[in-house]
Amino acid sequence: MPTIWVDADATPKAIREIICKAAIRTEMTTRFVANHRVPVTPHPCITSHQVEPGFDVADNYIAQEAVAGDLLITQDIPLAAEVMENKVDVINNRGETYNPQTIRQKLQMRDFMETLRSSGVQSGGPAAFSDKDKQTFANSLDRWLARAKRGA
Repeated sequence: MPTIWVDADATPKAIREIICKAAIRTEMTTRFVANHRVPVTPHPCITSHQVEPGFDVADNYIAQEAVAGDLLITQDIPLAAEVMENKVDVINNRGETYNPQTIRQKLQMRDFMETLRSSGVQSGGPAAFSDKDKQTFANSLDRWLARAKRGA
């Protein structure tokens, strides 16, 4: 049975709640990983793992532990690209499912925006998290869970 991995350092509370409800409903092993304490719904199939503080420590832990067929929920584009090489599925907090083509585009855009910022250009952040984003995420997660159930 696959595992749901959550890069929980920047996962909004509403998304954590959706993930926990889905994990309990489906009895899917779900692991929240962060470098700080992350409150999650207590349940035998849900764990919260706190790694040591430091840059990319949680990301490195997830990249080492996630295996083919698992799901990663993250906003971290480089982490998403890394685990996808090992056939791990990836959804971001807004419900966007990554594939090899979209992840390349996202990496290029991220690098471009980083170059702009480092040269002093101000670029606004992402749009505010909305109810539509929550619904899109829930739908994407449900689709993945249905596929995982069929594959089991």
